[in-house]
Amino acid sequence: MLALLQADPILFTVTCGIVGLLVGSFLNVVIYRLPKIMERDWQEQCAALNGLPSPHQTAFSLSIPRSACPSCGHKIGATENIPILSYLWLRGKCAGCGVRISPRYPIVEAATGILTAAAASYFGFGLSAIAAIIFIWALIALTFIDFDTQLLPDSITLPLLWAGLLFNLQSTFVPLQTAVIGAMAGYLSLWAVYWAFKLITGKEGMGYGDFKLLAAIGAWLGWSMLPLVILLSSAVGAIVGIILIVLAKQGRSVPIPFGPYLAGGGLIALFWGPAILQNYLATLA
Repeated sequence: MLALLQADPILFTVTCGIVGLLVGSFLNVVIYRLPKIMERDWQEQCAALNGLPSPHQTAFSLSIPRSACPSCGHKIGATENIPILSYLWLRGKCAGCGVRISPRYPIVEAATGILTAAAASYFGFGLSAIAAIIFIWALIALTFIDFDTQLLPDSITLPLLWAGLLFNLQSTFVPLQTAVIGAMAGYLSLWAVYWAFKLITGKEGMGYGDFKLLAAIGAWLGWSMLPLVILLSSAVGAIVGIILIVLAKQGRSVPIPFGPYLAGGGLIALFWGPAILQNYLATLA
Protein backbone atom coordinates (compact mmCIF):
# COMPACT_ATOMS: atom_id res chain seq x y z
CA MET A 1 0.00 0.00 0.00
CA LEU A 2 2.84 2.40 0.87
CA ALA A 3 4.50 1.65 -2.46
CA LEU A 4 1.23 2.41 -4.24
CA LEU A 5 0.83 5.72 -2.41
CA GLN A 6 4.41 6.63 -3.21
CA ALA A 7 3.97 5.80 -6.88
CA ASP A 8 0.67 7.67 -7.33
CA PRO A 9 0.72 11.30 -6.10
CA ILE A 10 -3.00 11.77 -6.74
CA LEU A 11 -3.90 8.70 -4.69
CA PHE A 12 -1.61 9.90 -1.91
CA THR A 13 -3.24 13.34 -1.93
CA VAL A 14 -6.79 11.94 -1.90
CA THR A 15 -5.96 9.43 0.83
CA CYS A 16 -4.44 12.13 3.00
CA GLY A 17 -7.47 14.35 2.38
CA ILE A 18 -9.83 11.60 3.59
CA VAL A 19 -7.66 11.00 6.65
CA GLY A 20 -7.74 14.75 7.24
CA LEU A 21 -11.54 14.75 7.23
CA LEU A 22 -11.57 12.00 9.86
CA VAL A 23 -8.98 13.78 11.96
CA GLY A 24 -10.99 16.99 11.61
CA SER A 25 -13.91 15.23 13.28
CA PHE A 26 -11.60 14.30 16.16
CA LEU A 27 -10.23 17.84 16.33
CA ASN A 28 -13.77 19.07 16.95
CA VAL A 29 -13.76 16.90 20.06
CA VAL A 30 -10.37 18.26 21.13
CA ILE A 31 -11.48 21.87 20.56
CA TYR A 32 -14.61 21.41 22.65
CA ARG A 33 -13.34 19.15 25.41
CA LEU A 34 -9.73 20.10 26.08
CA PRO A 35 -10.56 23.52 27.65
CA LYS A 36 -13.20 21.81 29.81
CA ILE A 37 -10.67 19.17 30.86
CA MET A 38 -8.24 21.95 31.81
CA GLU A 39 -10.94 23.74 33.81
CA ARG A 40 -11.83 20.57 35.68
CA ASP A 41 -8.15 19.97 36.46
CA TRP A 42 -7.83 23.50 37.88
CA GLN A 43 -10.94 23.02 40.01
CA GLU A 44 -9.64 19.72 41.35
CA GLN A 45 -6.25 21.26 42.15
CA CYS A 46 -7.93 24.12 44.02
CA ALA A 47 -10.08 21.66 45.96
CA ALA A 48 -7.01 19.58 46.85
CA LEU A 49 -5.11 22.66 48.07
CA ASN A 50 -8.04 23.58 50.31
CA GLY A 51 -8.45 20.03 51.61
CA LEU A 52 -11.82 19.63 49.93
CA PRO A 53 -13.15 16.59 48.07
CA SER A 54 -13.03 16.54 44.28
CA PRO A 55 -15.90 18.59 42.82
CA HIS A 56 -16.27 16.09 39.96
CA GLN A 57 -17.60 12.60 40.47
CA THR A 58 -17.70 11.48 36.84
CA ALA A 59 -14.86 10.95 34.40
CA PHE A 60 -14.40 13.41 31.57
CA SER A 61 -11.76 13.05 28.85
CA LEU A 62 -11.39 13.18 25.10
CA SER A 63 -13.05 9.74 24.86
CA ILE A 64 -15.38 9.69 27.90
CA PRO A 65 -18.34 10.24 27.92
CA ARG A 66 -19.66 9.51 24.45
CA SER A 67 -20.42 12.52 22.29
CA ALA A 68 -23.99 13.72 22.74
CA CYS A 69 -26.23 16.66 21.88
CA PRO A 70 -25.78 19.35 24.56
CA SER A 71 -29.48 20.23 24.32
CA CYS A 72 -31.24 16.87 24.64
CA GLY A 73 -28.44 14.42 25.47
CA HIS A 74 -29.00 12.36 22.32
CA LYS A 75 -25.99 10.08 21.83
CA ILE A 76 -24.21 10.64 18.52
CA GLY A 77 -24.27 7.41 16.52
CA ALA A 78 -21.72 6.26 13.98
CA THR A 79 -23.88 7.29 11.02
CA GLU A 80 -24.25 10.77 12.54
CA ASN A 81 -20.51 11.20 12.89
CA ILE A 82 -19.36 10.94 9.26
CA PRO A 83 -17.40 14.11 8.44
CA ILE A 84 -19.45 16.71 6.52
CA LEU A 85 -21.84 14.09 5.05
CA SER A 86 -23.67 13.54 8.35
CA TYR A 87 -24.13 17.28 8.78
CA LEU A 88 -25.63 17.55 5.30
CA TRP A 89 -27.78 14.45 5.78
CA LEU A 90 -29.13 15.80 9.10
CA ARG A 91 -29.58 19.24 7.49
CA GLY A 92 -27.54 20.75 10.27
CA LYS A 93 -29.92 19.63 13.03
CA CYS A 94 -29.78 17.19 15.92
CA ALA A 95 -31.53 13.90 15.09
CA GLY A 96 -32.99 13.81 18.59
CA CYS A 97 -34.40 17.28 19.20
CA GLY A 98 -33.94 19.19 15.97
CA VAL A 99 -31.75 21.90 17.51
CA ARG A 100 -29.37 23.53 15.04
CA ILE A 101 -25.83 22.14 14.97
CA SER A 102 -23.10 24.73 14.68
CA PRO A 103 -21.76 24.91 11.11
CA ARG A 104 -18.30 25.17 12.62
CA TYR A 105 -18.13 21.38 12.93
CA PRO A 106 -18.15 20.73 9.17
CA ILE A 107 -15.99 23.84 8.66
CA VAL A 108 -13.26 22.37 10.89
CA GLU A 109 -13.57 19.01 9.14
CA ALA A 110 -13.42 20.56 5.67
CA ALA A 111 -10.52 22.84 6.56
CA THR A 112 -8.56 19.94 8.02
CA GLY A 113 -9.23 17.75 5.00
CA ILE A 114 -8.34 20.45 2.47
CA LEU A 115 -5.16 21.58 4.23
CA THR A 116 -4.06 17.99 4.77
CA ALA A 117 -4.53 17.22 1.09
CA ALA A 118 -2.73 20.46 0.17
CA ALA A 119 0.26 19.48 2.32
CA ALA A 120 0.34 16.01 0.75
CA SER A 121 0.24 17.49 -2.75
CA TYR A 122 2.81 20.19 -2.02
CA PHE A 123 5.40 18.12 -0.19
CA GLY A 124 4.78 14.74 -1.81
CA PHE A 125 5.13 11.30 -0.27
CA GLY A 126 7.67 11.33 2.55
CA LEU A 127 8.62 12.68 5.95
CA SER A 128 8.08 16.32 5.00
CA ALA A 129 4.41 15.70 4.22
CA ILE A 130 3.85 13.78 7.46
CA ALA A 131 5.52 16.54 9.47
CA ALA A 132 3.60 19.30 7.70
CA ILE A 133 0.29 17.51 8.27
CA ILE A 134 0.96 17.14 12.01
CA PHE A 135 1.89 20.82 12.15
CA ILE A 136 -1.33 21.77 10.39
CA TRP A 137 -3.53 19.63 12.66
CA ALA A 138 -2.05 21.22 15.78
CA LEU A 139 -2.49 24.75 14.40
CA ILE A 140 -6.14 24.09 13.55
CA ALA A 141 -6.89 22.86 17.07
CA LEU A 142 -5.06 25.80 18.66
CA THR A 143 -6.82 28.31 16.40
CA PHE A 144 -10.33 27.33 17.38
CA ILE A 145 -9.52 26.77 21.05
CA ASP A 146 -8.08 30.28 21.21
CA PHE A 147 -11.12 31.73 19.44
CA ASP A 148 -13.39 30.08 22.03
CA THR A 149 -11.45 30.52 25.24
CA GLN A 150 -8.42 32.75 24.57
CA LEU A 151 -6.28 29.85 25.76
CA LEU A 152 -3.43 28.09 23.98
CA PRO A 153 -3.01 24.86 25.95
CA ASP A 154 0.50 23.78 26.92
CA SER A 155 -0.59 20.23 26.17
CA ILE A 156 -0.51 21.19 22.47
CA THR A 157 1.98 24.06 22.17
CA LEU A 158 4.85 22.41 24.06
CA PRO A 159 4.69 19.02 22.28
CA LEU A 160 4.40 20.97 19.02
CA LEU A 161 7.62 22.83 19.82
CA TRP A 162 9.56 19.66 20.65
CA ALA A 163 8.12 17.85 17.62
CA GLY A 164 9.42 20.65 15.39
CA LEU A 165 12.92 20.20 16.78
CA LEU A 166 12.61 16.44 16.47
CA PHE A 167 11.63 16.55 12.79
CA ASN A 168 14.38 19.04 12.06
CA LEU A 169 17.01 16.68 13.44
CA GLN A 170 17.02 15.47 9.84
CA SER A 171 16.59 19.02 8.46
CA THR A 172 13.05 18.21 7.36
CA PHE A 173 12.28 21.91 6.93
CA VAL A 174 15.38 23.70 8.21
CA PRO A 175 18.70 22.69 9.82
CA LEU A 176 18.48 21.91 13.53
CA GLN A 177 20.55 24.94 14.52
CA THR A 178 18.15 27.21 12.62
CA ALA A 179 15.20 25.50 14.32
CA VAL A 180 16.67 25.91 17.81
CA ILE A 181 17.39 29.59 17.19
CA GLY A 182 13.86 29.92 15.78
CA ALA A 183 12.35 28.47 18.96
CA MET A 184 14.36 30.80 21.18
CA ALA A 185 13.78 33.87 19.02
CA GLY A 186 10.06 33.13 18.69
CA TYR A 187 9.56 32.99 22.43
CA LEU A 188 11.83 35.87 23.39
CA SER A 189 10.54 38.26 20.72
CA LEU A 190 6.95 38.18 21.96
CA TRP A 191 8.12 38.00 25.57
CA ALA A 192 9.97 41.28 25.03
CA VAL A 193 6.94 42.87 23.35
CA TYR A 194 4.72 41.68 26.21
CA TRP A 195 6.89 43.27 28.89
CA ALA A 196 7.49 46.47 26.94
CA PHE A 197 3.74 46.90 26.45
CA LYS A 198 3.04 46.11 30.10
CA LEU A 199 5.66 48.56 31.39
CA ILE A 200 4.33 51.33 29.14
CA THR A 201 0.57 50.79 29.58
CA GLY A 202 0.32 48.71 32.75
CA LYS A 203 -1.76 46.18 30.83
CA GLU A 204 -1.10 42.74 29.40
CA GLY A 205 -1.17 42.81 25.60
CA MET A 206 -1.01 39.04 25.06
CA GLY A 207 -0.73 35.75 26.90
CA TYR A 208 2.19 33.43 27.49
CA GLY A 209 0.57 30.90 25.16
CA ASP A 210 1.33 33.24 22.26
CA PHE A 211 5.04 33.13 23.16
CA LYS A 212 5.00 29.34 23.16
CA LEU A 213 3.10 29.13 19.88
CA LEU A 214 5.55 31.42 18.08
CA ALA A 215 8.41 29.44 19.60
CA ALA A 216 6.84 26.27 18.18
CA ILE A 217 6.47 27.87 14.74
CA GLY A 218 10.12 28.93 14.93
CA ALA A 219 11.12 25.37 15.84
CA TRP A 220 9.33 24.05 12.74
CA LEU A 221 10.16 26.73 10.17
CA GLY A 222 13.32 28.36 11.49
CA TRP A 223 14.18 31.86 12.66
CA SER A 224 14.18 33.37 9.15
CA MET A 225 10.42 32.85 8.86
CA LEU A 226 9.56 34.59 12.13
CA PRO A 227 9.51 38.19 10.79
CA LEU A 228 7.16 37.08 8.01
CA VAL A 229 4.88 35.23 10.46
CA ILE A 230 4.76 38.19 12.84
CA LEU A 231 4.14 40.67 10.01
CA LEU A 232 1.32 38.60 8.49
CA SER A 233 -0.35 37.83 11.82
CA SER A 234 -0.12 41.45 13.00
CA ALA A 235 -1.55 42.79 9.75
CA VAL A 236 -4.48 40.38 9.72
CA GLY A 237 -5.09 40.88 13.45
CA ALA A 238 -5.16 44.65 13.02
CA ILE A 239 -7.59 44.45 10.10
CA VAL A 240 -9.92 42.08 11.94
CA GLY A 241 -9.75 44.24 15.08
CA ILE A 242 -10.70 47.37 13.16
CA ILE A 243 -13.59 45.55 11.47
CA LEU A 244 -14.89 44.32 14.83
CA ILE A 245 -14.68 47.80 16.32
CA VAL A 246 -16.38 49.51 13.36
CA LEU A 247 -18.97 46.93 12.27
CA ALA A 248 -19.61 44.84 15.37
CA LYS A 249 -19.22 47.85 17.68
CA GLN A 250 -16.86 45.86 19.84
CA GLY A 251 -15.10 47.97 22.44
CA ARG A 252 -11.38 48.54 22.19
CA SER A 253 -10.97 47.03 25.65
CA VAL A 254 -12.35 43.66 24.50
CA PRO A 255 -9.38 41.31 24.02
CA ILE A 256 -8.84 39.67 20.63
CA PRO A 257 -7.04 36.30 20.56
CA PHE A 258 -3.72 36.55 18.73
CA GLY A 259 -3.08 32.81 18.42
CA PRO A 260 -5.28 32.27 15.35
CA TYR A 261 -3.39 34.97 13.45
CA LEU A 262 -0.03 33.48 14.44
CA ALA A 263 -1.31 30.11 13.25
CA GLY A 264 -2.45 31.64 9.96
CA GLY A 265 0.94 33.27 9.49
CA GLY A 266 2.59 29.93 10.23
CA LEU A 267 0.48 28.16 7.61
CA ILE A 268 1.29 30.76 4.97
CA ALA A 269 4.99 30.49 5.82
CA LEU A 270 4.82 26.69 5.63
CA PHE A 271 3.58 26.71 2.04
CA TRP A 272 4.83 29.98 0.58
CA GLY A 273 7.35 31.38 3.06
CA PRO A 274 10.53 30.54 1.10
CA ALA A 275 9.06 31.90 -2.15
CA ILE A 276 7.91 35.12 -0.44
CA LEU A 277 11.32 35.68 1.12
CA GLN A 278 13.11 34.89 -2.14
CA ASN A 279 10.96 37.36 -4.07
CA TYR A 280 11.43 40.01 -1.40
CA LEU A 281 15.21 39.59 -1.40
CA ALA A 282 15.20 39.71 -5.19
CA THR A 283 13.60 43.16 -5.09
CA LEU A 284 16.42 44.38 -2.86
CA ALA A 285 19.18 43.05 -5.13
